[in-house]
Amino acid sequence: MTTSALIDPFGRKIDYLRISVTDRCDFRCTYCMDEEVSFLSREHILSLEEIVHVAKTFISMGTKRIRITGGEPLVRKNILWAIEQIANTQGLEELTITTNGSQLYKMSRDLLNAGVSRINISLDTLKAERFYALTRRDKFQQVIDGIETASKLPFKRLKINSVMLKNHNDDELFDLTQFALDHKMDISFIEEMPLGVITDHNRAATYLSSDDVIDSLGKYYELTPSTTTTSGPTRYYQVAGYEHKIGVISPHSHNFCDTCNRVRLTAEGRLLLCLGNDHSKDLKTVLRKHSYHATPLDSIDHNSDELESAIIDALALKPQKHYFNLEEAPQILRFMSATGG
Repeated sequence: MTTSALIDPFGRKIDYLRISVTDRCDFRCTYCMDEEVSFLSREHILSLEEIVHVAKTFISMGTKRIRITGGEPLVRKNILWAIEQIANTQGLEELTITTNGSQLYKMSRDLLNAGVSRINISLDTLKAERFYALTRRDKFQQVIDGIETASKLPFKRLKINSVMLKNHNDDELFDLTQFALDHKMDISFIEEMPLGVITDHNRAATYLSSDDVIDSLGKYYELTPSTTTTSGPTRYYQVAGYEHKIGVISPHSHNFCDTCNRVRLTAEGRLLLCLGNDHSKDLKTVLRKHSYHATPLDSIDHNSDELESAIIDALALKPQKHYFNLEEAPQILRFMSATGG
């Protein structure tokens, strides 16, 4: 049983899957998690074989783009095997990855060879001391070295993602942008999303809208709205004199739910239908119903119909939109690291 397209209750075609391969991360970014966060035990997260099986099932159902996320996906043991398995599946148009950059200095070429075409690298500051304060880890130069390494390889596209916090790192808007442009990379500035309870800062007080970001950068660059679109929610601006672009992701100021084409598979095997809601479907139970996780990948086909049915049923749960209110306590208690971005 295979459907040619996944359509949600609001007529949106779902052709983009984001897969969190782990909730673990080697950073502790202040807007993402607390220092003492508890991670899932091994038996509660999907095996790489299970992840590949879900990915291949989605591709057979019409998914064209898959993004590998975490936590930090590159800390997952043997992740390159899974990436190569997914990338080489017929019907997939693009496999991309989001990373904090800490492993790129040693894994960039392996990622390219495995079939990754685009990489998004999270980087919120170019100041080593501030990097340590934001990530709680002393790996700034390691990340910069990774970016330098990746930028020299023929990836289809590289992009920096920066979460901007007022009075924390918004004084680096120009520096981060110029760094990206100089390295022939795009950059996207992201409004902080209220996921999980944090203690480092008040999200309402540090909120910086995408409009403010573009207004500030308009003092340094000639910006015009771009017709460029990707599978994600970024709105791009062309920068006069440069090939690469500035983007903004605006979950608060410019709700982008009407064009949502994506769902997310969490590390523990829940199909999350919306980043800003808890609507989800447990796929792990389906996968393990016939002890799939203990069986070689190539010998297991018997639960594919059940998995496809579960995916189709899950789409009925996809809400029309999310509702974020920075003045209220977080309604979504899971951290971004457990969601997969």
